[in-house]
Amino acid sequence: MDTVFWTIDEIIKATGGELVAGKDCPRFAGISIDSRNISENDLFVAVKGAIHDGHRFIKDVIKKGVRGIVLDRQKLSQNIEALSTYDGCRFLVNDTIRALGDLAAFHRQRFNIPVVCITGSNGKTTTKEMTALVMEQKFNTLKTQGNLNNEFGVPLTIFQMNQSHDVAILELGMNHPGEIRRLSEICRPDLGIITNIGPAHLEGLGCIENIMSAKGELIENVKDDGVIILNGDDPLSLRLGNTARRKVSYFGQSIYADIRAIDIVKKGNTTVFTLELPNEKISVKINAPGQFMILNALAASASGYLSGLDANEIKSGLERFRPVKGRMDVKKSRMGFFIIDDSYNANPGSMEAAIKTLVSLKGQKKGVLVAGDMLELGREAERLHENIGQTAAKLGVNKIFLTGDYAIAMKKGAQQQGMPDQDIIIGDKTELLELLVKFLGPKDWVLVKGSRGVGMEEIVKQLEATDA
Repeated sequence: MDTVFWTIDEIIKATGGELVAGKDCPRFAGISIDSRNISENDLFVAVKGAIHDGHRFIKDVIKKGVRGIVLDRQKLSQNIEALSTYDGCRFLVNDTIRALGDLAAFHRQRFNIPVVCITGSNGKTTTKEMTALVMEQKFNTLKTQGNLNNEFGVPLTIFQMNQSHDVAILELGMNHPGEIRRLSEICRPDLGIITNIGPAHLEGLGCIENIMSAKGELIENVKDDGVIILNGDDPLSLRLGNTARRKVSYFGQSIYADIRAIDIVKKGNTTVFTLELPNEKISVKINAPGQFMILNALAASASGYLSGLDANEIKSGLERFRPVKGRMDVKKSRMGFFIIDDSYNANPGSMEAAIKTLVSLKGQKKGVLVAGDMLELGREAERLHENIGQTAAKLGVNKIFLTGDYAIAMKKGAQQQGMPDQDIIIGDKTELLELLVKFLGPKDWVLVKGSRGVGMEEIVKQLEATDA
């Protein structure tokens, strides 16, 4: 049986909390923060998220027969009425979010299996998917589902860990200092991957040096006998590696790389390269375009190699990869033009990489950038959007369709590189769609990209469905 039960003593030991009622409670079969999807055998942890406070739903979980609740001791008085007739276990803690992480840390220590943690400015989710596919060639693998990479999602993934798993692949997100430190403290990774370091989340971190330090928090909690896997083509990652007090393995194309890619060839929507491991070489075909996809594949290869997989096993895993929805996912419209759906998120590094991919794929056909705002860039936002406009014009994008608060800044950058005004269109999504359909023809290419909060997937959906 895979279920790992929780006793009262284990919950108190993990959280440092206080049991104030319900000493005769049974064991708990799981831990949940979702009052809508919880069983009576689960322990409910009332966490306060960005929108909802779990304490507001204590009545709901009681009605469902849930036998245990963890709540903030400062909010006990607000819930006295709801709890007055409740005969289940009540645990009081100082901070329910902290308690959730402490429970996950306790659960992680129950299993002597390798944990791979992945962070970075770009490519985290793709690298996570590739790494899981590689590991699955040899091991029963637990991985982060979707984008559950924050202080709630990481613990919820760890709670799924059971005796059947051989390895866990966990994605760690970040938007403020200390977040990676806390998440990696919970995970205690054997392998820690930092895909790259670039200008993302500047609003919360201030400058690129702070971003480097924040990503570097992962290194602090990699086990003493573990390995840090870093991008050997990235100067800031090299700086981190020089200060790491752990073994470091580099991936990339530079002379510093232990895991390398050579002989890279673009073939349609795929990329072929020779994977160089320290003791083997093998040809690999990735079912995705873009130079940065090679780097994601190399990071995954490094984790596989360090976990004892051979070249054929690594190749087999990588070649099973298919792009994640909204992340460099190439689609063909009903009108015959190609859509690069990279609408899930955006920052300056990923935007530049995506534009380079667009230009490499379009060949002699038209290549169009449809861009929304890049969020969380703070005081640097206008300058960084201007830089993207310059990049698009410099690399040879034929037309730019822009929407959002920073459209004018991107237009300014493109103009500085000599792009004519008639090739730079600003409007809302509906206006852009009407003009795009008129401009695009069969075998043309269009890249759609913007931060998650600006909803660029709406344009992708409409472009896919448009008939001639």
